[in-house]
Amino acid sequence: MLDYVVTGLSANSVPYSEGLSLQRAVHQAVVSGNAPDTVILLEHESVYTAGKRTAPDERPTDGTPVVDVDRGGKITWHGPGQLVGYPIVRLSEPIDVVDYVRRLEGALIGLLAEYGIEGRRVEGRSGVWVGDGIDEKIAAIGIRVADGVTMHGFALNCSNDLAPYERIVACGIRDAGVTTMSRVAGRVIRPVDVVEPLQRRLDDALTAVLA
Repeated sequence: MLDYVVTGLSANSVPYSEGLSLQRAVHQAVVSGNAPDTVILLEHESVYTAGKRTAPDERPTDGTPVVDVDRGGKITWHGPGQLVGYPIVRLSEPIDVVDYVRRLEGALIGLLAEYGIEGRRVEGRSGVWVGDGIDEKIAAIGIRVADGVTMHGFALNCSNDLAPYERIVACGIRDAGVTTMSRVAGRVIRPVDVVEPLQRRLDDALTAVLA
């Protein structure tokens, strides 16, 4: 079973630098065998973060600060109303990163179904999507594996404002939009509302790949 650290929900959003320091500390502890496989769930203060493949023209053009991080993927936004998950788990050998990402997507798709939202994968693109024809991204995924242990993870749009996405090319995708659970469901769904069912989904999805 996974251990969970749930922090910084609702009005107590966590600055990105603090969340990254917590990730690194837990990652080191899991690598050394001093901590169990752990998933951190939180909300961040508003921030743009850029993965290693982010192109210059995908960043804000008005000088808004961007934090460059050592995960896969491109630029995205984190902030209040969005549930961010950092699974820090030791993967079994041989490590299959694609399978791990698909399992995260599956857990999120299962969670969305509990709220009457049909999430799906889009071939050639990571994350979880909704809509027919014109796709909208509802959850982003960007990970890193170091010493056999994962870092970074996923961001699920629950009740967040979508305006920050207008200043970037989110995830490097120019032909699709973004949305939230609240917008699709037609009612407010907050990060705190989905923590418990998401834990169940992650337990089911990840147990088979843990070392």
